[in-house]
Order: sequence, then structure tokens, then C-alpha cells
Amino acid sequence: MTTSKTILITGAGSGFGKAAAIGMAKNGHNIIATTQVSSQVTPLREEAAALGLTNLRVERLDLTDPYDIRQAQSWDIDVLWNNAGMGEAGPVWEIPVDLVRKNYEVNVFLPLTLTQGIVQRWVREGKSQGKKVVFTSSMGGLFTPANWGTYVSTKHALEAFAEAMQQELASYGVKVQTINPGAYYTGYNETMADNPFRWLDDSVNFTKRADLRKGFDDFFATPEGKMDPTEMIDRMIEIVPADEGKFRNVVPQVIEDMLKDHQLKAWENRI
Repeated sequence: MTTSKTILITGAGSGFGKAAAIGMAKNGHNIIATTQVSSQVTPLREEAAALGLTNLRVERLDLTDPYDIRQAQSWDIDVLWNNAGMGEAGPVWEIPVDLVRKNYEVNVFLPLTLTQGIVQRWVREGKSQGKKVVFTSSMGGLFTPANWGTYVSTKHALEAFAEAMQQELASYGVKVQTINPGAYYTGYNETMADNPFRWLDDSVNFTKRADLRKGFDDFFATPEGKMDPTEMIDRMIEIVPADEGKFRNVVPQVIEDMLKDHQLKAWENRI
């Protein structure tokens, strides 16, 4: 039985983060659910109140705002769940590099900034024993499909940071985990797939808009491209507060099997 934890969640205004925040609060944990934009705060507060969840506190935490980050680093928490993220898709040989930089800023550098401040404070104050940091990675943290390279490369980077931190913080009693969802239907992947069409220009780019759109539409039409998120949310509600568990948590099993097969085949991949 996991004892009650105080859990800070970034990106809890929608999707996995929101549903898991409510689920963990229902299970008795004290939740600080943070949203990127102010307009998401009040509706989530009202939803928590309607559910009678007095242990679900909602705050704004825009990772691009250093004052928001500084405030969050002062809160007393047991678990930091870095769940917020955004994604740029499209061919990496043509994507504007400033969009790649922005994706790294939001998915890698800013969560790292938040995490460093919180973890260093735990250690400085002698409160690090039993604390935990969780990163929402992706199945894309472990393989790279064409036209998703920018987004998944940020998740590859998070995987590396998490693996390093697990080793670096072990002696301080801080646990580190990743959660690697498959392509669940939360709206996140679908809106990410729209992003290249704001810069892709048939008169300039080699990749044609219609071809890229068809590739995305074909993927989202498959069962693997539109999985019911309930299974993932249920697992997140278990994984995030838990004192024990695996470092890497790929859901569902069929995706874990696919990734293991892909990584084996990578050794035989020929140019």
C-alpha cells in the first residue's frame, strides 16, 4: 500500500495529466495540478470542487515563465511528475531549426530547470529520502518513426537525463522513473500532426503537404494510432505515487514488445 503523497503534476490542464490528477486525488493523494494557461485553472478548480476533491489544488505553471518555475520550486512535494510537453512533427531534413529549439526548450530544458531546483532543495534540506521524479516520455523515446523525429528526439533526451539522474540521485534516496505511453487518443498526437502545415510550403519544400497529411491520416486510422487512453491513465494513477516499480514503464504490452523487437533489429539495420 502506497502512503499518501503530495504530487506536483505539470501539464494537468488536459489529457493524461488531468485525468490522472483526478484519479490520484480520488485515491487520497494531495495533488498540485498545474496548467500552462490561466484559462485552464478555474475550470479544473470547479471540476475538483464538484467532485468534492479538497485535496486537488490547481495552480498555473507555465514552464516558459521563470517566476512560475521559481514559485513551484518552493512548494513542499514528495513527487514531481514532469508531464507537460508539446510536439513538432514533419520531416527533420526540412523543419525550421527554430521550431526544433522551441520543442527542446519546452520538453527538455525547462523541465530540467524545474527538476534541478526541486531536487537540489530536497538534498540541501536533507529531505531527499523517499522522494521521486517521474518523466512522461513516450514510446517515441525508444524509437524514431519518420516525420516524428523532432518530437521524439526530445523524448530520447529525457530518457538520457532520467537514466543519468537515476544513478546520480540513488545515494540520496531519490527515485526516478519514466512513463512511455503508446499513441493513445487524447488529442495530443492529432494536434501535433497539424503543426508542420503552418510552415510546409509546396512551392518551397520537397515534402508535399498532401503526402504528409495522408501519412498521418493513415497512421491515425490504425488501431495503434487511436488507442483508448483509459488503460494508460489507470497505470499512471498506480505508477506515479508508487514507492517501487520499474524504471521504464511502457504501456500497453504490445507496444513494449514492438519496441524490444525494434531495438534488436537496430543492430542489423544497414545503410
